[in-house]
Amino acid sequence: MLEELIRCVEETADESYPTIVDGLSVGKRTHPHTFEALIYEPLVCLILQGSKHTIIGNQDVHVCAGECIIVSHPLPVVARVAEASPERPFLSMVVHLDLSELRSLYDTIGEGLLGPHPGQAFSAAAVQPETLDVFARYAALADDPDDARVLAPLVRRELHYRLLKADSGGMLRQLLRRDSHASSIAQAIQALRQNYRHRLEMAELAHAVGMSASSFYRHFKDVTATTPLQYQKDLRLTEARRLLRDGEHTVSAAAYAVGYESPSQFSREYSRKFGASPRSDRRSA
Repeated sequence: MLEELIRCVEETADESYPTIVDGLSVGKRTHPHTFEALIYEPLVCLILQGSKHTIIGNQDVHVCAGECIIVSHPLPVVARVAEASPERPFLSMVVHLDLSELRSLYDTIGEGLLGPHPGQAFSAAAVQPETLDVFARYAALADDPDDARVLAPLVRRELHYRLLKADSGGMLRQLLRRDSHASSIAQAIQALRQNYRHRLEMAELAHAVGMSASSFYRHFKDVTATTPLQYQKDLRLTEARRLLRDGEHTVSAAAYAVGYESPSQFSREYSRKFGASPRSDRRSA
């Protein structure tokens, strides 16, 4: 079945693009890429061919063909296509996850979905046969707009169900508990994303999500593989890189725009994260 999906995606994909099926994107890369700063939204990504290299906090993860990535919380990462060639391009399928769909499944089935293996916000594991079958049916819908409109919501719901039941879907299961640490960290992440330009007192943020400062710090790192302050810094630097590559901001203007008070500190932290100075990134853009 994996071979059939590879043929299907390789024939239709030129670069990464959304399909006519709501929520489904396919990707094709014919050459390895340099690291890019990204925000991974909650999603599932099936690697069909080639490999991908992702750095999340202090974790360094390589994901190969036949493996499935599940992201439960928004995560700032640096990632690249590591293995690709014109003869064997990197191929992937991505479906964005819907928390309301997950909660609907919980309302239907209840506690039976909530198994062990809490995991982290980013997990990767070999795709299970039943999940691969759902991806195959998802891809087939791209050939018929009417099928896509009528059947995609059903296939999408089944995919969410399969992911919830998978061992690697532990963090998704934890999100269904409104009183869980995973849910509290999701609330904190939302606040960080809305206010990343401003100085935040982490003790106040911990209090806002109903946790002590020490518990908040520990569980935030357990979920995201990074600290709250580093998460905020990564949000700032990722946005700054986008501004610089747009070519409309000087280094100082980009630093101030994302909340830095010192352009020199910004330049040091930018270079440390991306391996290139903000000035050189701006010139290359």
